[in-house]
Amino acid sequence: MARGKRKYSLLLQIALLFTIIALMAGVATFAFQSRRSDELVREQVEAHAESVAREVTTAVTEYPAHEWLLRYWCSHFAELSIEYDALFEETAQTAQKAKIFTERHPDLAMRYLTEEQLEKLPPEDQKLYAEITYSWMITRMDQIKESYDVDYLFCVLTEEPYQRQFFLFSAGEPGCIRGTKYEEVYTLGTTVSVAPEQAEAMRSAEANSSYLANAGNYMDYYTHLMSFDGHAILTGLTFNLSGLNKHIESTTWKGVGFGVGLLAAMAAIFLLVIWKQVLQPLREVQEGIRQYKIKKDSKEIADKLDKIRSDNELGVLSEDVVDLTVEMDDYMNEIRKISAEKERIGVELDLANKIQSAMLPSAEAAFPGRTEFDLYAMVDPAKTVAGDFYDFFLIDEDHLCLVIADVSGKGIPASLFMMVSKIILQSCAMLGRSAEEILQKTNEAICSKNAEMMFVSVWLGIVELSTGRLTAANAGHEYPCFRHASGDYEMMKDRHGLVLGAMAESVYHSYEVQLQPGDSLFVYTDGVPEATDSNNQLFGNDRLMEALNRDPSADTRAIISNVADAVSVFVGDADQFDDITMLAFRYNGATNMKEITVEAKIDNVGPVTDFIDEQLEKLDCPFKARTQIDVAIDEIFSNIAKYAYPQGNGKATVRFEPQSDPRGACIWFIDEGIPYDPLSAETPDVSLPAEERDVGGLGIFLVRKTMDDVRYEYKDGKNILCLHKKF
Repeated sequence: MARGKRKYSLLLQIALLFTIIALMAGVATFAFQSRRSDELVREQVEAHAESVAREVTTAVTEYPAHEWLLRYWCSHFAELSIEYDALFEETAQTAQKAKIFTERHPDLAMRYLTEEQLEKLPPEDQKLYAEITYSWMITRMDQIKESYDVDYLFCVLTEEPYQRQFFLFSAGEPGCIRGTKYEEVYTLGTTVSVAPEQAEAMRSAEANSSYLANAGNYMDYYTHLMSFDGHAILTGLTFNLSGLNKHIESTTWKGVGFGVGLLAAMAAIFLLVIWKQVLQPLREVQEGIRQYKIKKDSKEIADKLDKIRSDNELGVLSEDVVDLTVEMDDYMNEIRKISAEKERIGVELDLANKIQSAMLPSAEAAFPGRTEFDLYAMVDPAKTVAGDFYDFFLIDEDHLCLVIADVSGKGIPASLFMMVSKIILQSCAMLGRSAEEILQKTNEAICSKNAEMMFVSVWLGIVELSTGRLTAANAGHEYPCFRHASGDYEMMKDRHGLVLGAMAESVYHSYEVQLQPGDSLFVYTDGVPEATDSNNQLFGNDRLMEALNRDPSADTRAIISNVADAVSVFVGDADQFDDITMLAFRYNGATNMKEITVEAKIDNVGPVTDFIDEQLEKLDCPFKARTQIDVAIDEIFSNIAKYAYPQGNGKATVRFEPQSDPRGACIWFIDEGIPYDPLSAETPDVSLPAEERDVGGLGIFLVRKTMDDVRYEYKDGKNILCLHKKF
């Protein structure tokens, strides 16, 4: 706990909390009431607007030829002489026009003319009729505006993209100024640009028949009257709600203020009760705990806290605090015992890890002197001890057994089961049984006493070193990976049997793979493909094959290192979930190779030559070839003796390997002296007289001439020169 921080009274914090709650409640209430008021106003305005819109629609459509009139007004608005605020007395202009029209066409009822009848009239009478009906129409709109208390009532012609309005009519009060300027009541034919909000409102009205938009203290309502010639005719209404909004806001604030005040009064009473009934007893409990921390006297704190009433939660708390002080010492003693036990278990786990590691064969120089194969293996446990294991051992001089296995579970139980499984497998294998028989007998032995129902997946292979024949069997384990000498690793989907320990009657089947010199094998446990990164993605078989084939010709140690590095990079900082075990094997082939290691001295040219001649004699080597080889030995070994170790003596190894097809032999000269490639020397010009030729280079020249192939490499700190001679 941080020390020295400023402490605040709990009562003050509760009061602050109540204040915040009161303010939030007030704001929330105001927001809710305002929103609800807006919704009610909107509903009422919308209902009122719909009534007005129906009245306007009725006023327009009561003329049978209303569509003809609308088109005529739109197309001839500039020619019409309109009387706004028309009166119906006989002396009014519109009344005079109506009288003239009636005299000309006494058989026609003006209010019920059809479009067909109008089309038959001469143009001057059509114009006269359009002027009369427009004056009647605008007068009717003025009456509707006044009757329904609408601030603005108008009818416009528009079309996509609704950027302009063509006013058909706009209602006004008696004596209003009509014209084409802003704030005037627009006359027929006035065209104005509209804001994007109005354009969107008109678009919505045409799409949905009507649309109500809130514009601050105003509310606009558009309704679709009709359409013709690709144009939409919309009726627009505007209501001024500023006075209503002010009244609603004032009423809402008064209600909220009263509610907040009432809540504050209740909070004050509540805080007083909290202080007397809660905070004072809590302070006594707090003081008792402080005294216990100092004095460690549980009796004193018990006497102090007995004063608190025990008929509520605070009384129970005080009793619990007293019990806690009594139990604290017991708890601390128990912690000391647990810590000691945990330390002992840690030591035993470490010892178990060492014992388990000792049970696994070391891959470092496991079979010295055996050149038919190379192998390397490793296990990386997820916990202190592992459930995975590998094994390799010679059943006899010509049969090598390879095993990799994964026990179910983790930790100590898995490690114990692993050691039992390993011992039984090796014991069965040493009896000279086949791969399938080894798994069969091991499974029977495990199932006979497996009360915990544990199991182990196993891949087991037996390599006949003289022929390269691999006999293998799989008990529910991961697929092995094989590589031919010049190719990439490929996963072999071999036949699986049931894991060992699952069912005593399980049957297993062997299969054979013929290994050629240079072929490789890689087996592993599921900890490799199932390694998981921080995003819960699996490493998978594709990444495994990519890691194997990054450098497929690498030695067995490097192959395992490449896979381990790829898994480590993929997993990153994520915890290791499962044991990771791998075994890599390379078959070099049966060999009759012989070698001799001597001091790199001139005196040892003879013993080396005798060693090689002895091998050549066994091969019935022709005299000429033997002589050429002896000369080459003298030249190469003499150079090693003279120049390889300028600072002192060193060793030189001469290795002999017979070749059968074609018949011949390979001879290696190996030393750890200074790096030197004798093949890099310039070839001497033998056409020149001896006195004119440069000194040196003739000996290696003769070696290259008499041998069929000469190769040099510097590897692992060694000079390696190989002579190949056919005979």
